[in-house]
Amino acid sequence: MAWQLLVGFLIALLAVWVALVAFLVIAKPNGSTLNDAVRILPDTLRLVRRLAADRSLPRGVRVRLWLLLAYLAFPIDLIPDFLPLIGYADDVIITLAVLRSVVRRAGPNAVRRHWPGSEAGLAVLSGLAYLGDVDHS
Repeated sequence: MAWQLLVGFLIALLAVWVALVAFLVIAKPNGSTLNDAVRILPDTLRLVRRLAADRSLPRGVRVRLWLLLAYLAFPIDLIPDFLPLIGYADDVIITLAVLRSVVRRAGPNAVRRHWPGSEAGLAVLSGLAYLGDVDHS
């Protein structure tokens, strides 16, 4: 029984790994690289924190952002961070999905208003997360 459970877990982990790699290959925006994503990571985390603290945003948006921060701080992930290439893929994908939902609910100006980085960084984030009409000026 324990072996079947272990084999099932390993197959599920492999399936998630393949799905995430496929998603990253298919959904990679033109012109964006992994280096670009890593470069804006500190600004993105500050953005999420600022958005979560903004009381002018709807409560549901703030709750999603606080849950995202808790997920990122929690040491156990869907895919362990020590796995090469995809260790942080779940963190990236979940962060981008939450930011897209924030833009859909609160509007792109909320992201623009709280973005702590450069205009080039905002353009990279906008491309990675498909944020749409975030004004870069």
